[in-house]
Amino acid sequence: MIDRHLHHATRLGRHPSRFRLGGTPVVTVLLGSMVTALPVIAQSPSMPPFGLLILLAWRLLRPELLRAWIGLPLGLFDDMMSGQPIGSAMCLWTLTLIGIDAVEHRMVWRGYRQDWLIASVAIIFCLAGGAFFARITGGGEIKLILVAPQMLWTILLFPFIVRQCARIDRWRVMA
Repeated sequence: MIDRHLHHATRLGRHPSRFRLGGTPVVTVLLGSMVTALPVIAQSPSMPPFGLLILLAWRLLRPELLRAWIGLPLGLFDDMMSGQPIGSAMCLWTLTLIGIDAVEHRMVWRGYRQDWLIASVAIIFCLAGGAFFARITGGGEIKLILVAPQMLWTILLFPFIVRQCARIDRWRVMA
């Protein structure tokens, strides 16, 4: 009984590791991008881009953790996992993060609805841009109407992903 009490006393005042603080958002985005490697058979795009969703959730939840340049390496990893043309997510994610930075500098305050609107515009931009990149690199005729259900599903899933990132964030900062 005394040993357990002393064990808890030594944990007080401890801080989480630097990797846990800085690496958790990056690792969760990488894991989200890896979801696209699961064997899902579909006639049209239906799987939400979880890497993008988690990136947007972290960026809007904790803006100080992910800078705009992080879109390059995370986008490259997502391109490799999803099979999209190399450079498409790198370009689109970086432009999205730069756009979010520009919007944040103009807003005095931001709430839940504004975050959802920002994420919705970013999701539409990235999915439409991904279809464009796939088309110009020989991916065939991809009609935007086929991507629309994926856009809607992804936009509706965003609040759930933000909630999960908030839970992970609480764990991230605990000692």
